[in-house]
Amino acid sequence: MIWGQHTLRQRWQSSVHTFRISGRPDRRTVMTIAYWCVLVAVVLPYVFTVLAKYGGPGGYSNHHPRDSLDALKGWRKRAHGAQLNAFEAFAPFAAAVIIAQSTGADQSWVDRLAIAFIVFRVLHGVFYVVDKPAMRSLIWTLGFLCVLGIFALAAL
Repeated sequence: MIWGQHTLRQRWQSSVHTFRISGRPDRRTVMTIAYWCVLVAVVLPYVFTVLAKYGGPGGYSNHHPRDSLDALKGWRKRAHGAQLNAFEAFAPFAAAVIIAQSTGADQSWVDRLAIAFIVFRVLHGVFYVVDKPAMRSLIWTLGFLCVLGIFALAAL
């Protein structure tokens, strides 16, 4: 064997040591800011769910939770729309972050775009609830561009 070359078995054994079964994994596998943003994106729709359902007309029925949504009006109905949109935006964002992380994309840029995405999603929900459709659409577009940017980082 020439110096600097590794057999397939040596490469496999070195990669096994990267991810230990017990104890804290290697520092390369810790939660990054982008991964924390994925967690925030998981929770965000439920903030709008609480806004939509808590104290609404007729109260909230846990026996028939969908029926109470039909009675929503005004800002509560828009909060429900913000909730649905936040759920829809989650999957592409999470996929982009996971793919970028797994391809070794520039972490600082992935983190920046992930933070920007979260800020835009919060603003999107606020503009949705207060009925500012033009701002909501602009902010939605900026959030979507963040997702596309994260995918682009993975491709570079």
